[in-house]
Amino acid sequence: MAPERVLHEVTDAAGAVIAPEWLARAEPVHRQLRDKLPGNYAERLRRVFESGGRMVVATEGEAVRGLALWRLVENTYEGRRLYVDDLVTDTGNRSRGIGHELLAYLEQRARALDCDVLSLDSGTQRQDAHRFYFREGFVIPAFCFRKNLK
Repeated sequence: MAPERVLHEVTDAAGAVIAPEWLARAEPVHRQLRDKLPGNYAERLRRVFESGGRMVVATEGEAVRGLALWRLVENTYEGRRLYVDDLVTDTGNRSRGIGHELLAYLEQRARALDCDVLSLDSGTQRQDAHRFYFREGFVIPAFCFRKNLK
């Protein structure tokens, strides 16, 4: 019998790491999406958490199967939104409902925080992820323009 899937918050409401063991175990899964993260993962994430990022991991037993990194943003065109920086499911564990569970958690969290919108960006090359997001009820309301500075 497979271990039960559990969601664990890695950070508290202020961004302090409350589960350093889960943060350490999340790194290899997180790097599947963000392979260009610098070598000192914990230090980079500490800075992300200080600037408003929060993290939750989906686990089975001692293994991290997926994670979401999110933050609250308020702007003029959407109001209050829960923005998902990163949503990743371990490559070997996709299509098992993990991403769905993480999005359900994020939506519940957004509603509890009185958000108007749950949003994320996804690279144009990630067509499989886009199909998943459409199935989950997401739409594409705008283009995202960037100018690289570094």
